[in-house]
Amino acid sequence: MPAPKNQTITLVLPAKDERQFHQAEACLFGPSLKADNYRVLSEARAFEFTDSDANQIELTQRLAEFEITADICVQPSGNRKKRLLICDMDSTLIGQECIDELADFAGVKAYVADITERAMRGELDFNAALSERVGLLKDLPLSNLQRCFDERITLNRGAATLARTMTAHGAKTLIVSGGFTFFSQRVAAAAGFAEHQANVLLHENEALSGAVAHPILGRQAKQDALIKSSRDVGGAKNALAIGDGANDLAMITAAGLGIAYYAKPAVASAAHCAINCSDLTSALYYQGYSDAEFVTS
Repeated sequence: MPAPKNQTITLVLPAKDERQFHQAEACLFGPSLKADNYRVLSEARAFEFTDSDANQIELTQRLAEFEITADICVQPSGNRKKRLLICDMDSTLIGQECIDELADFAGVKAYVADITERAMRGELDFNAALSERVGLLKDLPLSNLQRCFDERITLNRGAATLARTMTAHGAKTLIVSGGFTFFSQRVAAAAGFAEHQANVLLHENEALSGAVAHPILGRQAKQDALIKSSRDVGGAKNALAIGDGANDLAMITAAGLGIAYYAKPAVASAAHCAINCSDLTSALYYQGYSDAEFVTS
């Protein structure tokens, strides 16, 4: 018989909660509160332990039965701390879809947002959907891009801590976005990512031309970026990829640890694990980082 695989189970609550924390302990490994290699990562919020027989679906169902709201990750115990962090931007590192917010300035947000949603669900060809939406921004004054960033764009909770902590521990950090470089450059600076890649909005004089530079950075380009960036860190097995939409699916499944962040169903079902109720610091807990190792500034 093959030897049982060594697995680490990580549980993260949305916020510190002593009662739910102890209920989760009892729910996952019994009232004796004994588990192999049990370790608290964040007081009253996150812990990990090892269990060769753990099944993520079964554990998630068990938590639901006890009405415990938490994110959980079951993964091989080895090689957990990744050397490359590669993230989607819109609705992952930030709480908005930049193109939808720009469309609001152009008076077409409802129409554009519907296309965005369908594209992120994988119902539409990403490249064609992006071209159509950008076309609707034709003649929008360039000044609205900075106004959009200043007034509408916000980092999701934990984004900066995630990037800065992994950087401090020697990892490469990269944003790969199907959005636009105007925003990815600024989000990278705000969150502490070393590099960024995205699409380029074309303009004429002081207004958008309604076109985007080719080739369009979509699903395949994201996977290519993962493979290329991971070459000098020992390959994709040493990468952590995070995203929410269908165009993130290839890089998420190719990474050593692929996390679906409040993701569309197709992405959530294919990712190694998910963040559905907590924040981006869960990606640190999943790797075995504790609060004491976090870098927040």
